[in-house]
Amino acid sequence: MSLEKILSISGKPGLYVLKVQTRTGFVAESLLDGKKVTVSLKSNVSLLSEISIYTYEGEKPLAEIMQNIAKKENKGQTISHKEDNATLLTYFREVLPEYDEERVYASDVKKIVNWYNTLQAKGLLVDEAPVATEETAPVAEEAAVEKKAPAKKAPAKKAAAKKE
Repeated sequence: MSLEKILSISGKPGLYVLKVQTRTGFVAESLLDGKKVTVSLKSNVSLLSEISIYTYEGEKPLAEIMQNIAKKENKGQTISHKEDNATLLTYFREVLPEYDEERVYASDVKKIVNWYNTLQAKGLLVDEAPVATEETAPVAEEAAVEKKAPAKKAPAKKAAAKKE
């Protein structure tokens, strides 16, 4: 599942989709009500693709955890994020048995469950495309470079002062 353009903005409820980057920040669209908001660079913003969950072996990316939930629920809705903490932690242990219980809190699990249900309701939980291997990655880069047209320079304007 692609979480590349999905954002969580501190202080604002729900998730957002990155629409346009501006000089002073960016414009994002809420997944809850579809309203567009401008977000400054000073805001605390997290891309879901950059979030990981602590496990005893290291860290697991959020996308992998979302896939585990989707498998468990047959890509349907999961339990509500408003369940009590014990129920949420028990459920999360079924999804990710090796999560670090000392570093992952019930509030973290609530967010993950809420995010999953939001993304599932909007139909944004799709399987990821196969990842390029090391052998095919350079070929793809070369193809991208070949398609790029050479940049044309604009003719320089001459500043000629006319005296009359």
